[in-house]
Amino acid sequence: MSTFFGILFIIIGANAVIMVFSLSGSNQKAKKPSVNQTGVSSAKIYPLDLVSSKYKKAI
Repeated sequence: MSTFFGILFIIIGANAVIMVFSLSGSNQKAKKPSVNQTGVSSAKIYPLDLVSSKYKKAI
């Protein structure tokens, strides 16, 4: 039983350390200016053409 709790606490501690490093890295990424703020669109959105589709409804 003590072996189980020992391993459990080691895993929980490792998870906490990894989460702290992960959250500190995400704060640095969030401070960088985004490319989309310059007014340049990175993706084009095209309308769906459902009438000329080759697929038919299943029902």
